[in-house]
Amino acid sequence: MRVVELTSVQTHPLRRLVLRDNDPARTVVFDGDDEPGTFHLGVVDDAGEIVATSTWLPRPTDHAPGSPAVQLRGMATSPALQGSGVGGSLFDAAVELCSARGLAVLWANARDTALAFYERHGCTTVGDGFVDATTGLPHHVVIRRLR
Repeated sequence: MRVVELTSVQTHPLRRLVLRDNDPARTVVFDGDDEPGTFHLGVVDDAGEIVATSTWLPRPTDHAPGSPAVQLRGMATSPALQGSGVGGSLFDAAVELCSARGLAVLWANARDTALAFYERHGCTTVGDGFVDATTGLPHHVVIRRLR
């Protein structure tokens, strides 16, 4: 398996399957997907299938004012590979890339069901929880300093 750069459209099948309950009526296009500076990373298996995706947008956060920051959105791993380390490998590769690009902070609106994953990968949960308007699921902001 290897980490590769993707287009936003290449992230859509896994976003739909994992993040939108495979519902074709729910949008998988995110605000900022095609803005300058946004990039998409994924993991491709030996057969060439995309098995994990993530989107990284240069966006500030109130939790680190003045720091160059990147927001993670759309982290999704194929259900058959969740818990296998594939998502963690993708996250770690993205952290290295973001750090090399001079970004100081990464942050995400993380589903509460994924908080343990983010904490294992060096993130801290900050602030009060909230229910995301798109998914109707509980979330918290997570943050990780990169330098």
